[in-house]
Amino acid sequence: MATGDKFTAAMVQMRTGLLPEPSLEQATKLIREAKKQGADYVQTPEVSNMMQLNRKALFEHLATEEDDKSLKAYRALAKELKVHLHVGSLALKFSPEKAVNRSFLISPEGAVLASYDKIHMFDIDLPGGESYRESANYQPGETAVITDLPWGRIGLTICYDVRFPALYRALAEAGASFLTVPSAFTRKTGEAHWHVLLRSRAIETGCFVFAAAQAGMHENKRETYGHSLIVDPWGVVIAEGGMEPGVFLAEIDPAKVTTARQTIPSLQHGRRFGIADPKAGPEHLHLVRGSA
Repeated sequence: MATGDKFTAAMVQMRTGLLPEPSLEQATKLIREAKKQGADYVQTPEVSNMMQLNRKALFEHLATEEDDKSLKAYRALAKELKVHLHVGSLALKFSPEKAVNRSFLISPEGAVLASYDKIHMFDIDLPGGESYRESANYQPGETAVITDLPWGRIGLTICYDVRFPALYRALAEAGASFLTVPSAFTRKTGEAHWHVLLRSRAIETGCFVFAAAQAGMHENKRETYGHSLIVDPWGVVIAEGGMEPGVFLAEIDPAKVTTARQTIPSLQHGRRFGIADPKAGPEHLHLVRGSA
């Protein structure tokens, strides 16, 4: 529960199915449990409504933001529970040919405070034959998003975005104290990089990082890593899930953001610099944005 400037954040770890209805039922039970345990802010993972690899089946079940039943239910639930509910993302209809991977932050009054479309698409071929082409089905976003919570500013990102640190620095420079990374990491990449990436984004920015995750073997036979995390601004993991669905909470003290940034003031020290190629000559100097 919120006490003074502190509040309780909860990560809802899911194993989303092929259809929106049972996925919504699963999430609703876990969100209610999070509220029961005292959560003020609750986050669900990426693609909380359905995980479909089959394009035909995906588009059969997509709805627009205006018509999506899951979003309507989440807004009503946030209002009922009087909680800030962050739906990590929903797969929604963007056009006849494209979906969008969109995150929603919902107020305790049931209003959408902010939405964010995932910018970076996960297109990759993994060892062992696994292959994903997110861009084949999804339209990427183009704009970073930041908004206000009662306890500070929050920056919205999704999953694969975490591999692009410039996005997180920009959000921190815009005033974010909290960064969100709802995700559906594969088990292989999660085991290798999940903790390192999330702790790095926290350390680099002096922000709390909230990352609710998908976990386990899904109906579509994709295996996700789980291990939902809350990381403090010093890079310390203060809450972590395992490989099963559940709720993982931590008390958040925003004063730790100030302390971390005063101890390591790297946000103040970014500079513009160039990259010189001695073989090409000075006319080929590339300017790089270090910090605004």
